[in-house]
Amino acid sequence: MSYQDWIVLIVTLTCIIIYGVYKSKSTKNLDGYFLSNRDMPWYLVLLSIMGTQASAITFISAPGQAFTDGMRFVQYYFGLPLAMIVICIVFVPVFNKLKVYTAYEFLEKRFDLKTRTLTSFLFQISRGLSTGISIYAPSLILSSLLGWNIYYTNIIMGGMLIIYTVSGGAKAVAHTQKLQLLIVIIGMAIAGYLVVHLMPANIGFLDALHIGGKNGKMNIITSGETANGFDWKDKYNIWSGVIGGFFLALSYFGTDQSQVGRYLTAKNNRQGKLGLLMNGMVKVPMQFLILMIGVLVFSFYQYHKAPVYFNETQVLRAKNTVYKSELINLEKQYATILPTDNFQKNKIKAEYKAVLSKALPHEDVNDTNYIFLHFVIDYLPKGLVGLLIAVIFLAAWGSIAAALNALSSCTVVDIHKRFFNKHLTEQQDYRVSKFYTFWWGIFCILVAEFASNLGNSLIETVNILGSLFYGVILGIFLIAFWFKQIKANALFYAAMIAEFFVIVIYIANIVSFLWLNVVGAILVILLGYLLQIFIKTRKPELTV
Repeated sequence: MSYQDWIVLIVTLTCIIIYGVYKSKSTKNLDGYFLSNRDMPWYLVLLSIMGTQASAITFISAPGQAFTDGMRFVQYYFGLPLAMIVICIVFVPVFNKLKVYTAYEFLEKRFDLKTRTLTSFLFQISRGLSTGISIYAPSLILSSLLGWNIYYTNIIMGGMLIIYTVSGGAKAVAHTQKLQLLIVIIGMAIAGYLVVHLMPANIGFLDALHIGGKNGKMNIITSGETANGFDWKDKYNIWSGVIGGFFLALSYFGTDQSQVGRYLTAKNNRQGKLGLLMNGMVKVPMQFLILMIGVLVFSFYQYHKAPVYFNETQVLRAKNTVYKSELINLEKQYATILPTDNFQKNKIKAEYKAVLSKALPHEDVNDTNYIFLHFVIDYLPKGLVGLLIAVIFLAAWGSIAAALNALSSCTVVDIHKRFFNKHLTEQQDYRVSKFYTFWWGIFCILVAEFASNLGNSLIETVNILGSLFYGVILGIFLIAFWFKQIKANALFYAAMIAEFFVIVIYIANIVSFLWLNVVGAILVILLGYLLQIFIKTRKPELTV
């Protein structure tokens, strides 16, 4: 990057941090640190919810996902608006009525302590793993820009985020996210404009979309149907999006503390509901436009020579092996191909990746996460590159800070204060909360160190991790709200058995990951009914 880019990057990030610290003069207790004293208006709730979703992964990986697989990933979000309505009707009033710090406190009131602890544990594992991937995303940028070792970069990036989150709490997260999202939207809009602007003079926006469409990239709606019937392994189609996406969104926004904690900060029920409903309205169009940038980048590379492989740092390492001459030979062949000859380009790219796999046998050779980043660095003007990199950093900070805040709140409220020390003073609560935020940050850094060999785009990996647990968690809450005849013991064992089967189904690759959310929720309910027939519950339970 140029010195102008570094100035823009450093100034932008510094201003955000100062603003967050200024706004984070929270009361030094759990309400202040975790829930911002429950005084947030709906628009801050909305921006906080969106900022928690829109991690660096969204802006690094989503355009690359559309570049390689087209727009069909947007179907993943089609169930979200309906889920927002259900959550506003069912979940929000209960959580606000009980004045809980975490969603899982409700489960102890409805069932017992072991059910609450199991559900909180499942959330903490899934969110801890996903947050580690989110730390890896901005580290990927720094390592690519500066040629740094990715493992050291994870430590640096994670360390910065720990300091940012430990010092601020929920109020810093919420207030900085409104600025972060504003900068993110402006930056991505500029990037989309420049993709089209840098094309030949006779190619406009609609022309670029038409080129993408001719190459199968505008596949917004897909049925999942094949000659042999419906393909349950198809990751993104209208049915997996509406049904599987509904179950995933219902679990994510209704039971994941990183999101529940955002609308628990609201002043009242109405403000929390309004923030959620507005999120349901804007999320699908926002994701659609981000994916569309990937289609535009694809069209751009029909007129400009794309690299045979987008991760240049990995290529340099591979060329230090005995496969150097083979890689160079393939690069020469690729250079002779016309930009519009996608068949030949894809053929050479596949051969190139095969050689890379032999040269770097323990590394993933999927370069999807580097496509948009490569375009930004190579083609955007000086200063604007720094802004786009700042966008990705800010998105990372907002989502990771919210996740660390949620993980810490669950560990303090659901574990520490229930099993280790129930009678902490407000000052002790505050210190313990910061302590757990710090250690969750360390855990997520360790996860990030293993993220480079996962074999999927980052945005897909995060959603797969969530789907392994969200269905079971959702099933537990659905029983709590609507199936009063199923008691604590039956539910507890049903949840553990269902989680085992979900993992087995995923490993066996029986259905695509979005359906795991449906399978997990239904399994918990069915198994709960069956086990209740055989298990007698002695403890009386509260109803809500």
